[in-house]
Amino acid sequence: MAEPGNKAMIAAEGLSKYYGSFVAIENITFSIPRGQVVAFLGPNGAGKSTTMKILSGFLGASSGKASVAGLDVFTNRIEIARRLGYLPENGPLYLDMTPLELLRFFGGVRGYKDRELDSRIERVVDLCALQQVLEKPTGKLSRGYRQRTGLAQALLHDPEVLIMDEPTAGLDPNQIRDFRTNIGNLRQSKTILISTHILQEVEAVADRVLFVHNGRLVFDGTPAELIKQDTLEKAFYEMTDYGRNSMSARPQEATDGV
Repeated sequence: MAEPGNKAMIAAEGLSKYYGSFVAIENITFSIPRGQVVAFLGPNGAGKSTTMKILSGFLGASSGKASVAGLDVFTNRIEIARRLGYLPENGPLYLDMTPLELLRFFGGVRGYKDRELDSRIERVVDLCALQQVLEKPTGKLSRGYRQRTGLAQALLHDPEVLIMDEPTAGLDPNQIRDFRTNIGNLRQSKTILISTHILQEVEAVADRVLFVHNGRLVFDGTPAELIKQDTLEKAFYEMTDYGRNSMSARPQEATDGV
């Protein structure tokens, strides 16, 4: 596992998570160096969310090790919270609050106040283009603006590492373009892991692809290595044995959110 000072900013070694006899993930191992944007690719129920929840400290593992910024996830959760920005698929939003109230609340929880808090809020509002909706209740915002608000909250403490679970799900093409622009701005200073099953996102933003299927890592390489001389869609079908194994897929009720 990575130690402080090591170039690996996100690392997993033999990560497994079991629910009784059901295998959510098994023996997941990878290491992500500083400054890399990695797409965590796979079909619904593949194990992407489970892995990300373990990496962010929201879920314990059955076995294996994990680290963020060189710190063990299972023994340094408070320190990791200072270095990690996490955007789950359904962000931590209080719908009665405005984006400004929400950012002030989370900033206060992190101990920021006065000019420092104002400065941090101004920075993430500009980065996520929230100026037009700052005083509007979050519950009345479009999904795109809710995603921007969630991202602003995840970036408020300027973390070294950013983990995002399906950040473009449900967004329209213009909102997806804005998201890609944000990633382009962030990649200069952060290590980013993005979970997705949207193939276009892989080609648009990722330096590297981690492909999981049925809870196991089946590919680790660049987007170009994944598609080789073919299309990304065909590579996806082949990785998941689509068609041949569709009748033996994991039960949906067991894999939702996994």
